[in-house]
Amino acid sequence: MKRAIISDIHSNLEALEAVLQDIEDQGVNEIYCLGDTVGYGPNPIECIELVRKKVAVCLLGNHDQASLFDPEGFNNSAEKAIFWTREQLENPRIHSANERWDFLNGLPRIHREDDFLYVHGSPRNPLNEYVFQDDIYNEQRMEKLFSVVPKYSFQGHTHVPGIFTEDREFYAPDELNWRYTLGEKKAMINVGSVGQPRDRDPRACYIILEGDTIAYRRVEYPLEATIEKIIPIPELDNYLGQRLREGK
Repeated sequence: MKRAIISDIHSNLEALEAVLQDIEDQGVNEIYCLGDTVGYGPNPIECIELVRKKVAVCLLGNHDQASLFDPEGFNNSAEKAIFWTREQLENPRIHSANERWDFLNGLPRIHREDDFLYVHGSPRNPLNEYVFQDDIYNEQRMEKLFSVVPKYSFQGHTHVPGIFTEDREFYAPDELNWRYTLGEKKAMINVGSVGQPRDRDPRACYIILEGDTIAYRRVEYPLEATIEKIIPIPELDNYLGQRLREGK
């Protein structure tokens, strides 16, 4: 069984299509999505439709929730993008609008399978808590996080891929030669971002879980096409497109 785990698509259709093609090429059996299908990017409707069609399990992300309710704690750029996203999803002239709202409204915050926990943010706050690399120096915080990890936690939210271990180590994918074997140590695995990477690598990022092996995948996509869609939309700051070039 091969399972692809994706996260943080953020309405980037070009990135999502490229990742889905790569997933198909790798002979993956099923896809899980850790949330934030929408937000920031220019194609929320198309991305929701693809996720509905292709993904076996999809979680609620903080941007997904913000599109349903009011954004809290968002910067001005992210907030404007969410209000624009909501307008697109509310358009009654677009086919299946109610089905998309029902899909978002029905997304769970967590998914558990034996030793595996799937969340968007963190194991103790599945929607909104960020876990960054520098958190390994906060012993108390890491202990609290790992206390609620059954054995392995898969998460996104920061858009920065990597492995956190319970002995407060962090490994970037390239430090692991893009592969990691799950062992006796508890681990939190950040799968990275499909639609807005922030680790200085502009390529879309996701993982494949096969048995006890995690393989990170980086996928090139026509990001300039995404940027060209963002620029003419006043509610989407140009920066949301420009940052895609640098992966930040």
